[in-house]
Parts: sequence; C-alpha cells; structure tokens
Amino acid sequence: MTAEPNMKGGAVRFAPSPTGLMHVGNARLALVNWLFARAHAGTFVLRLDDTDRERSRAEFAQAIEQDLRWLGLAWDRYESQSARLSSYDEACARLRAAGRLYACYETGEELDYMRRRQIKAGKPPIYDRAALKLDESDRQRLESEGRKAHWRFRLEHKSIRWDDLVRGPQEFRGENLSDPVVVRADGTYLYMLPSAVDDADMAITHVIRGEDHVTNTAIQIQMLDALGAPVPAFAHLPLMTDASGAKLSKRLGSVTLESLRKDGIEPMAINSLLARLGTSEAVEPHLDLDALVATFDITRFGRAQPRFDPAELKALNAKLLHMMPYAMVAERLTALGLGHADARFWDAVRRNLERLEDAGVWHGVCYAVVTPAIEETEFVREAAKVLPPDPWSETTYGTWTEAVGERTGRKGKALFLPLRLALTGRSHGPELKTLLPLIGRKRAFARLHGEAA
Repeated sequence: MTAEPNMKGGAVRFAPSPTGLMHVGNARLALVNWLFARAHAGTFVLRLDDTDRERSRAEFAQAIEQDLRWLGLAWDRYESQSARLSSYDEACARLRAAGRLYACYETGEELDYMRRRQIKAGKPPIYDRAALKLDESDRQRLESEGRKAHWRFRLEHKSIRWDDLVRGPQEFRGENLSDPVVVRADGTYLYMLPSAVDDADMAITHVIRGEDHVTNTAIQIQMLDALGAPVPAFAHLPLMTDASGAKLSKRLGSVTLESLRKDGIEPMAINSLLARLGTSEAVEPHLDLDALVATFDITRFGRAQPRFDPAELKALNAKLLHMMPYAMVAERLTALGLGHADARFWDAVRRNLERLEDAGVWHGVCYAVVTPAIEETEFVREAAKVLPPDPWSETTYGTWTEAVGERTGRKGKALFLPLRLALTGRSHGPELKTLLPLIGRKRAFARLHGEAA
C-alpha cells in the first residue's frame, strides 16, 4: 500500500452497467469512490457504462439512481456512454491513423479453436496477431465472403507499471497480454476503449474499482498513452464475497440494495459496514456519512477478500436504531401510521428494535387492544389490587412491583414475568418501567383481569 494521495480538486467515477440491480458489492465501490471524493474535496461522477445494447435497460439505470440516492451518495456529474458514441468514434479514428487499431476477421469459433490449441500446447491463450499479416487483397477477399471486421488495440511489447493505492507496485509486460477487441463486427464498442476515453475526457484523476480490472488497467494505461491523455492513479479493491465465500453477482441473485431496503435495513447501516469491510478498523454504526468521510483513508484497505454477512448487517442495523435520536425518525414513524409515537415512546422502545417497522409492534402494545397472556390468574389479580393511582411516571413500575412483592412474597422472574405477560402479551421487550406509563392505568387494570384492552 502507498501513502494516502492528495487529490484536492480531482475526480473519481462510479461506472456501473445498467444490466441488473445493484448488489452490495457494487454499493461498496460506489461508497468508497464517494467517500474518497468527499474526503479530498473532489468530484464524484456517476457514469453509466451502457454501450451493451442487448442487456442495458432503462429500468436498471433508474434503479441505480434510486439506490444511490437512498444511500445518500449524491453525484456531482452524471454521464452515460450511450450519449458519447461520437467521442469513441473520434478516438478510434485517431488510433487507426496511428496504427494502434487493426482489423481482424476471425469468427468466434476460430478464436475459440486457437485458444484451445494454445492451452493444449501449454501456452497462454493470447491472440496471435495473425490479422497483422493480412494485406489489402486478403481483407477484400474476406469481406467479399461476408466477413465483417472487428478491431483490436495493438499493445506495445514493453513494461507497464503503476503504483496501486491498495495493491502497491504493479507491473505487466505488453507481450504477455492479448490485444483486446475494442469494436465488435457490428460496430458497437466493448468496455475497454470507451472507459479509457471517458476517464480522459472527464478528467478522472483516481480510478477506484475492483481487482478484476487489474489487467484492464495495464491495457488502458497504454490506450491513454496512445491518445496523449494523462494516466490517473489507480486503486483496486479485493472483490467482496458472500458469507460462504462465493462471488457476488447482480445476475445470480446476490443481495441487492432493493431487497435490503424492503427488509427494513437502514442505509447508514449498509454504509457503516461497507466503509470498513476490507480494513482492519472495527465496524461501528454511524448516524451520517460525514462521520465516515472524516475517518476515510483509501490506504487502510488490504488485499484480503472481505465477506458480506447479512447477520452482521442486521446486528449493525439494530445498533444503529438503538442510538438514533427521535428527530431522525419522527417523520418516518408518522408515515408508518403510528399516531402516538412521540419522543417518549421512541426512547422507550428503540433499544428493542431490529428494524424501524418493529416499532409498530410496541405501538400496538401501548395503544391498541392486546389480549393478555395470563398464566397465574390469582397472582396478577392480587397485583392489580395495588396498582398505584394516576399520574404514572417511570418510577411507577418500581413502586408497584415492590408493593406486589410485599403482598405476595414473590421476587425475581416469578414476580416480573407473569406481570409482563399480562400487560404486553409477550415474554420479553422494552423495560416495563418505560412502557407502563404509555400503557396507562386503565389498560393495565383491564389486562391484569384477563380482558383484551
């Protein structure tokens, strides 16, 4: 790892393909880029890599925007590759003129056969550059047969080096890499060239992405050099896996942001977890993104693959709710239809919530009809006889249970559990000293007598 870079005034980009719903691995890259930009007073660019006409969908693009807004990751600039095709055409023309793009005519079957032969011979499956040997008459003959050219970028056979902000010094040899196809036979662009052109045109200073792009980086450095464009700094994060160690994929049903939202997970629980996964720092809940920005350092990410554990996220979600002040949830409680959910109610129940929606359960216990669970009729009726008069406060429960203990000789669980079951219908929950004043004397008296109230 290298020292934390200075990128004040620079730019990063999050460049998803709108071919599926965002999963937590995508969200982690978006978050790290956003935090990096904010920590260095830079620009965060949302760029849709949507040149894949067959798989890109408008509904997925909209879902990406919705997910980022939900996480609080506002972008400073929005771009889509489908609106920038003329820029790629111009770059291709320049590279052809410089002799860095060349036409190829092999079919997919022929390329596959060549790769299998190379592997069988113990050689790396690298394109053999046979198309560079074609002259004009060869090309005319192939085109007369109905073949259409696809175009490859010709790599220079020399060392390619960069100092990765996560992986440290990296080096590739051009001769060990296959010249990549950049334009398909139908004239559409593959990922490699548009990405490099966009990074140059948008003045991207730092590219932060998954380690599956390390080889692509070596190729794109040569593309940028060939275009006379500056080369950004690079940081390649280890890919996150699921709890079992399996690869995450938006097309294989991995945990999506949409599913987490529907499950009642708080966006800051996700941000708090993903900002620390892959570092040696402890995962703790944070109430807002500013707290994560203040402590962000890209060099703290290591090389080990982090695992996403839904159970860890759920536990973190509960911790976050437990520390949330009423002002942060007031409007949301009202939106849930919890008309009596004031600050007193929130302080009484928040430490027993796993999801905000769970507040509805305790709202019902306090203000709706509850069927009591009476296991010891005589005992709870004796307890009802010494219920203190109104007004009630948080000291009422202690005063009451002390009187019940003196009257019945009970203490501990034998005293408290039957009262909880009668008053709430449940064997566990928030402290009764906070719930009892919300339930009120009238309901409590009725429930202690076995009445639904």
